[in-house]
Amino acid sequence: MPAAPPTPVVNLLLNALPPKELERVLAHCETVELLFGNTLCEPGQTYDYLYFPLDGFISLVTTLGPHRPLELCLIGNEGMLGATLVLGLDVAPNRAVVQGSGRALRISTARLGQALRESPHLLRALKRYLYVLTMQLAQNVACAHFHAVEPRLARWLLMSHDRAHSDHLTLTHEFLADMLGVRRSGVTIAAGALQVRSLIHYSRGKITILDRPGLEAAACECYGALNQGYARLLSPHPPPPPSLA
Repeated sequence: MPAAPPTPVVNLLLNALPPKELERVLAHCETVELLFGNTLCEPGQTYDYLYFPLDGFISLVTTLGPHRPLELCLIGNEGMLGATLVLGLDVAPNRAVVQGSGRALRISTARLGQALRESPHLLRALKRYLYVLTMQLAQNVACAHFHAVEPRLARWLLMSHDRAHSDHLTLTHEFLADMLGVRRSGVTIAAGALQVRSLIHYSRGKITILDRPGLEAAACECYGALNQGYARLLSPHPPPPPSLA
């Protein structure tokens, strides 16, 4: 009986690798389940494992004194948790919390170091992804300062929708308030406005995306800006760098 075809990898960073390099990297990985609410690392903690999400996704959050956690950026199947290892740093800069349950490929720091030595394409991809994370962080800071809660919530729901690969999201108002760094009442008003416009349906901690194009129109421009950055920098065949001559 012929062997069953391998399950396709759905992490976009890994998908962009040449087949032989992908095979070598996958040999270092194991598939694990990401469970909603689990903390994968704390700031200042040495990474034990790095994660390439497949259909789960992760929030990087920070805390300040007695204040509630604030989300900095999202990591889904477009990226990985622990990309700073390419800088020679194995210490986590932020807390990482599973926001969407699903699967991920897990690799130890030692094995990722070996994989980076074996795969120049992976090293290049992670350097570019690290730049994209920096871009997302800067965009989120500006968004939190300048934009109202409703378009920010729409943008955040779109980003979660992209990574969840499902129209159904399990999210409480309290959790959303933490992610956006606002009061729960502000999220309740914003979610209610999106529901009145039939863009989402919210009930008992579950949000269903009803009108994706409408939600995109309701979101701030940060969503489009981030997507353009991802497309430009994480394309499997990015344009060559400009000549310095």
